[in-house]
Amino acid sequence: MKTKVLVTGGAGYIGSILVPLLLQQGYEVTVFDNLMFQQTSFLDCCNNPDFHFINADVRNTARLKEAMKGQDILIPLAALVGAPLCNKDTTSTIAINKDAIIGMNKMRSKDQRILYPTTNSGYGIGQEGIYCTEETPLNPISLYGTTKSEAEYDLLQSDNVMTFRLATVFGCSPRMRLDLLVNDFTFRAFSQKYIVLFEAHFKRNYIHVRDVAKAFLHGINNFDKMKNQTYNVGLSTANISKMELCLEIKKQIPDFFITESEINSDPDQRNYIVSNDKIEATGYLPDYSIQMGITELIKGFAILNPNKYSNV
Repeated sequence: MKTKVLVTGGAGYIGSILVPLLLQQGYEVTVFDNLMFQQTSFLDCCNNPDFHFINADVRNTARLKEAMKGQDILIPLAALVGAPLCNKDTTSTIAINKDAIIGMNKMRSKDQRILYPTTNSGYGIGQEGIYCTEETPLNPISLYGTTKSEAEYDLLQSDNVMTFRLATVFGCSPRMRLDLLVNDFTFRAFSQKYIVLFEAHFKRNYIHVRDVAKAFLHGINNFDKMKNQTYNVGLSTANISKMELCLEIKKQIPDFFITESEINSDPDQRNYIVSNDKIEATGYLPDYSIQMGITELIKGFAILNPNKYSNV
């Protein structure tokens, strides 16, 4: 009997990498997604008898409850992601990012396992030189960070739960996004050859999208010893500032011109460094460095149409 996995929002940036990986590992996977970006990530999976697709919105409680029946593992990826998109539609953000997660938690059986991705942007503004750990009090400074943190809090009051506080994700995916920092900066270097930085010293942590998928698989495989806790998921070698990131990109695109402005400010004011020691102690280590991701992105940008690949 195959283990059954339900992935809401599975046709998104992370899910488009995670779902094929789960199928390769022998899981039976159902994706529940409303395809709000008209993505076609899974045409190549349709010949797999273990792949199922439901075109629906997580706000449709009846459809979601029906889809959850008989599932062993629930991975709720469905979300409005990023501060700009969430600020455009606050009502939908609260309904999808928080209320639907709390609802799923209430509807599931006690044996159904949940692995939930939240964001380490919940740390908000950290203290210089001090790493944010899973014990650091959350201080989200955006609606996105707030709704994800509130959903995580609800889940962690329950049993058979695991949450991942993801660093800023980068890399190529069949459902590509250009509004993520590494992807955005590398695209600017590739296409425009220049960038103007605001708060160039602000730091954050990063993680490749394939290493996020690897973290979910690691969590599934080690669920009993890792459950009912949260884990930071990021590259310990990549607690870097925006300027440091640009300088890494410049090593691969030498004619990239970088300048700073003191006039404007970045609407995303997060600034922190993160410890990933807890998940690394369970045996998880990322495979992809920032440098490898930049190389991959440069190849990808020779292929895609940029107007289709942003959340806003």
